[in-house]
Amino acid sequence: MYQPYPQAYPPEGPGGPPQPAEPPRPVRTAVTLMYVGAALSAVSFILTLVTVGSLRSAVRASAPGLSPAQVNAAVTLGLVFVGFFGLLGIALWLWMAWANRRGRNWARVTSTVFFGLDTLGLLAAIARPHTIVGLLLTLLIWLAGLGAIILLWGRESSAYFQAVSSARQLR
Repeated sequence: MYQPYPQAYPPEGPGGPPQPAEPPRPVRTAVTLMYVGAALSAVSFILTLVTVGSLRSAVRASAPGLSPAQVNAAVTLGLVFVGFFGLLGIALWLWMAWANRRGRNWARVTSTVFFGLDTLGLLAAIARPHTIVGLLLTLLIWLAGLGAIILLWGRESSAYFQAVSSARQLR
């Protein structure tokens, strides 16, 4: 039977409202998956920088009519894209893990939006020139996000987010 997340814990300070306990297991697991997503994003970022030659070959194979200058431009654009969004992605994974662990409902919603954007990114990765390793890492990152989102919207997690929200409103 479903029961609301318990809130009977010591007050934050003299006369303060009760604070929810440690996040439930699904939230902790979702946060761990977010850290895994950040780590996989870092690995993907580093591998992309190290394997520029593979990216160059993938661009040539997908568009054999490009001149060497156009190939270089495509590779440079790809590296700028990967650099900016790679570092941004790592930072967002860590930020969402931090905020969701603290029971911030806005972070749960924001994480879901980011997952939707990542789904579009996965589809784009399939459609554009890619390496097998890069595509595999993209898929693993997406799966980490899928797992985290499923866990964050479960019944026990929702009760936790509601309890934290209620405790914050009492302050």
